[in-house]
Amino acid sequence: MQKSLQPKEVKLFVGTRKGGFAFSSDMRRKTWQIHGPFFAGTEMNYLGRDARTGHLWAAITSAWWGTDLQVSRNQGKTWQKSSNGIGFAKDRGLNLSRIWRVVPDRNSRPDVLWCGADPGALFRSDNGGKDWYEVTGLTQHSTRERWQPGGGGLMVHCILPDPANGNRVYAGISAAGCFRTDDDGQSWQPLNKGVLADFAAKKYPEVGQCVHSMHLSASNPDLLFQQNHCGVYSSRNAAEEWTDISEGLPSRFGFASVVHPHQAETMYVIPEISSEQRYVCDSALNVYRTRNGGKTWRKLTRGLPRKNVYTQVLRHAATTDTCEDAAVYVGTTNGAIYYSRDGGNSWEGLAENLPPIMSLEASVA
Repeated sequence: MQKSLQPKEVKLFVGTRKGGFAFSSDMRRKTWQIHGPFFAGTEMNYLGRDARTGHLWAAITSAWWGTDLQVSRNQGKTWQKSSNGIGFAKDRGLNLSRIWRVVPDRNSRPDVLWCGADPGALFRSDNGGKDWYEVTGLTQHSTRERWQPGGGGLMVHCILPDPANGNRVYAGISAAGCFRTDDDGQSWQPLNKGVLADFAAKKYPEVGQCVHSMHLSASNPDLLFQQNHCGVYSSRNAAEEWTDISEGLPSRFGFASVVHPHQAETMYVIPEISSEQRYVCDSALNVYRTRNGGKTWRKLTRGLPRKNVYTQVLRHAATTDTCEDAAVYVGTTNGAIYYSRDGGNSWEGLAENLPPIMSLEASVA
């Protein structure tokens, strides 16, 4: 009988404003080797690996050539355009401004991929990225006239396939809110009950909330967590209703959040002062952790910079790996990466002096 292969390597894929990098380590994660840069000098909003195929996906944006989606089938040695490319039909009258995220579907559908973009666009491929089509059930939603661009544009940046329900996918849009499909993308409903939009005339609208990051709980897909422009929230009924869990944090504002891959109630956030002062609170890099779904929070500081810190962690610049003793990673806009191998109790530096970090994604293989 063939023995199952044990994972041997952890990789951390890093998208920055000046290209992409990959860091690799053995399972101890004590020393790291750097690879890259990929697309040096070009803004990379996302770099990640599809664990089903091993392919790397890179979403790049050039001030001269526009946005593009590239794939590597040999671990970054060579890259090629995603076949027929990605974009709107000519009769839509829209231009693709920026690609934000590529998300693999479930293992049972190895050829299905989702891609979120600006302006307010969701695309899907059913043949491994060779061809893409617009998911018009979302992008032409009846509420679209009430969607507004956030500071980074009008973007679909969170895409969450439900592992327990093959027809259910969530999407987070800035600034439109959380949407869910229960028929594999044909139709979508906005689910923002209980989420504040303090910048709007109507404080709790049907749509118009600004999701900054959103995640499914590790073992309970009906439990979601969200860092919003206006607070941190959880939902225990598949986004039908949201509960404000911001109490105990120094600020309601922030971008990045991450959930633990093995602990259903554990979430991490990095609060920022406000939407006007977009850097970390108290001039120090602090990560906050809840282990009980947001009832209480603990400030984590050991090993993180404590003085004269005027940086931030962007929406996709925090992640975890899936090792048994999962590590948490955060990357800052001043080009530093910190990680914790003990759930956040202590932190150590992984890299510094990189370009501003746009995204982090860990892979274990």
